[in-house]
Amino acid sequence: MSERRACQLVKQPRGTQRYQPTQREDEDRLTQAILILASQYGRYGYRRITALLKRAGWKIGKDRVERIWRREGLKVPQMQKPRGRLWLNDGSCIRLRPEQRLPISNPVLLGRTATVRVSIQSCEMNF
Repeated sequence: MSERRACQLVKQPRGTQRYQPTQREDEDRLTQAILILASQYGRYGYRRITALLKRAGWKIGKDRVERIWRREGLKVPQMQKPRGRLWLNDGSCIRLRPEQRLPISNPVLLGRTATVRVSIQSCEMNF
């Protein structure tokens, strides 16, 4: 079957079958630079990484960086509350939690929390 007939059957332009993607010679170095900057600056997106690359001397646009960014599967983590962060300043994802719970040693506070729990449970049963 000819190329023309096959493309007519699938309703696709013939130009898409002849397209040969090209890769620039600096693509691998650029990808490594993007990955290093993304791991170093965990909260930066592709636009800020583009600005850092331009400052470093790369002649590059944000669209090319975004294409590499998506191809490598990079994503910026969502903002976390300041008190319950999931990462340190170096971009690593570690949950910072206390090693053990602090017991309530004050009997007055212990009595109040027990009373509040009982009153909440009794309110829930009434509804």
